[in-house]
Amino acid sequence: MLKAAIVILLLATLVSLFSGLFFLVKDEGRGSRVVNALTVRVILAALTVALISWGFYSGQLVSHVAW
Repeated sequence: MLKAAIVILLLATLVSLFSGLFFLVKDEGRGSRVVNALTVRVILAALTVALISWGFYSGQLVSHVAW
């Protein structure tokens, strides 16, 4: 369940990234939609990092790296 939530947040971040690019090209940087897309992207990235950190802290995510 946690991994699915992380993947969904990452996909939503990508959608926000490309919507910001679309608004930048379409509005030529004059509108506030680019800023809104950036705000959404930063919030989604912060939620993703927080969810990954919580997953490692709670033991639901484990690293199997030898180093």
